Amino acid sequence: MLVNEIIEYCQKKNKAYIDYTFGDIPICFKVNNKIFAELYPLENDYKITLKCDSLLAELYRKQYEGVVIRGYHCPPVQAIYRNTVYINKTVSDEMIFEMIDHSYDEVIKSFPKRVQKQLIEN
Repeated sequence: MLVNEIIEYCQKKNKAYIDYTFGDIPICFKVNNKIFAELYPLENDYKITLKCDSLLAELYRKQYEGVVIRGYHCPPVQAIYRNTVYINKTVSDEMIFEMIDHSYDEVIKSFPKRVQKQLIEN
């Protein structure tokens, strides 16, 4: 999967935008000032960190051992709710897109109902 494919996919999410919260790398994708994806587009270390339900996160880590790991560079308290996925390994493009969708949805669910409504409306 190419970097530009991930960037385009993340930007198509309703009210999503790019932010460089931590400098040039990672490329952060946010909705309402909360990160749902952090893309590290380095040729030798190509990965994405995504928010995830803790039980599902653990399942992914077991299913894709060594390819999906606890959130890279996340504080320990947040690491159980974030997965880092090494791209172009054994995880299909479709699965990465599903993980991005789930991450976006998890961030949306973290907002109060009235904000959720505003974010999902076009």
